[in-house]
Parts: sequence; structure tokens; C-alpha cells
Amino acid sequence: MERGKRKVKRGVVIRSKTAKTVMVEVEQVMRHPLYQKVIRLYKKFMVHDENQQCVVGDLVEIMETRPISKNKRWRVVKLLGKGKISMRELTKAKKAKAEAVSAAEEKKSDTTA
Repeated sequence: MERGKRKVKRGVVIRSKTAKTVMVEVEQVMRHPLYQKVIRLYKKFMVHDENQQCVVGDLVEIMETRPISKNKRWRVVKLLGKGKISMRELTKAKKAKAEAVSAAEEKKSDTTA
């Protein structure tokens, strides 16, 4: 008797503070059926990390598994990349840097005027 196919997803570790558990954010890109606009959907999964090898920013592959706890139904299959950063965090960092630069320029122009 063969088991059914298990779902496999790729995502970025966004939290790894608890023991043997990491939070993985999976991004799904789809096109709106009517308006054809590209939509990015994000979903967070509690994932079992037996070896405690994942840190924030790692790109991982996760697989569906039996229920391990109240919220954990996924486990880390393999580590695909170390220290990557999610696109959402990168966008936030760029915006924060741009705001800091504009604030510094504004402050500089106020002191010279």
C-alpha cells in the first residue's frame, strides 16, 4: 500500500526563537482571473526543525507531515540557501533607508539655510 503524495513548498524562515520550531513564510504568485494583475500571497507555516539548523533568512523546503503539535503539520526537508532575506523585509529596509537619507538631507538643508 502506497502513501499519497505530500505537499512540498519553498519559503523563507522568518522566526526561529522556539526549540525545534521555525516559522516559514511561503510566497505564492498568481494572476487575477479577471484583471490580470499579478498578486503575491504570503502564508506562514509553523515547521518542525529537528536538527535546529535553520536561522532567520534561510531559504528552506518544507513537506507536509503528520500532526506534530497543535499548529505544526510541516517539517523541514532541506536547507536550500543560507542567510537569504525575504523580499518583504528587503522592501521595508529600502524604504527605511530612503526615509533616513531624505530626513538627513532635510536636516542638512535646514541647518545651512
